[in-house]
Amino acid sequence: MKSAPQTGVLTIRRPDDWHVHLRDGAVMEGVVGYTARQFARAIVMPNLSPPVTTTALAAQYRERILGAVPKGRGFTPLMTAYLTDSTDAEDLVRGHAEGVLTAAKLYPANATTNSAHGVTDIRKLEPIFERMAEIGMPLLVHGEVTEDHIDVFDREAEFIERILAPLVERRPGLKVVFEHITTSQAVEFVNSTNENVAATITPQHLHINRNAMLVGGIRPHAYCLPVAKREQHRLALRDAATSGSAKYFLGTDSAPHAREDKESACGCAGIFNAPFAIESYAAVFEEEGALDKFEAFASINGPRFYGLPVNEEKITLEKIQHEVCGEVDANGTAIVPFHAGETLGWRLAG
Repeated sequence: MKSAPQTGVLTIRRPDDWHVHLRDGAVMEGVVGYTARQFARAIVMPNLSPPVTTTALAAQYRERILGAVPKGRGFTPLMTAYLTDSTDAEDLVRGHAEGVLTAAKLYPANATTNSAHGVTDIRKLEPIFERMAEIGMPLLVHGEVTEDHIDVFDREAEFIERILAPLVERRPGLKVVFEHITTSQAVEFVNSTNENVAATITPQHLHINRNAMLVGGIRPHAYCLPVAKREQHRLALRDAATSGSAKYFLGTDSAPHAREDKESACGCAGIFNAPFAIESYAAVFEEEGALDKFEAFASINGPRFYGLPVNEEKITLEKIQHEVCGEVDANGTAIVPFHAGETLGWRLAG
């Protein structure tokens, strides 16, 4: 990575986003350009309504995304299949072999937005995991238990102990991405496991703790799942992201929701960080004195874990203060972005 703080310029290989929600229809057409502007590739989440559960549905969704990418933007959506209790293993294998499916996504039933069709008992998928391990297909995990009696702030730690750690022990050859981790327990788990286990970290979980949702009133635009945790957990995530460990890489979990759906009696979970994601991450690495490790986290660790080439193209960030807009218009849907009204110190050039 080339870094020249004295001139206010930071140049790195073009990054990839290893976890993004693009939605579908008019909203997708309105937001995909933000991701394509920064990232060469993105792992696209399959939790549409209805979900993307098969190779055929993933191929159709990929075409809709490509049709919405602004002209002149080189961008590759990497598709995932939504696992259910009745997923067809042979369809996954075929989709992976044909280059349609990059990975498969495990949502515990009712864990987050549009996850009602998710897995009710992970043991039912043991034959699926066996085949995925054989072909090197990564399993992407939303790591929370969903029982009502488990405190929402404890659900990730409980998932590690009861579900994820036993799965990794049973299937050491299975590649697992523990997505959008939020706790020190997750960091400890990822650090202690074999090279087939990695994790993505979002910009919001590096910037905010749970006070952002609750102090000074309920703040719905700071609400996502998994929820932000105590300050000690945020600091553990920052240490992990900026450590230089190849086990951690960029995954925004950018999740657009209409302003009125966030600001409602039962507000949707999700933070739309796509417009300034790379700048948000850069701010963290600068604050931690780790800009020399930024390129690995943003541009190298992810493709290497997935067995894909790193990007040869470069991007440049300039040291310029700029205010993030209060909302964006996604084809008629008003969406409030992460950092709305705040000032960021880096800006993507071009």
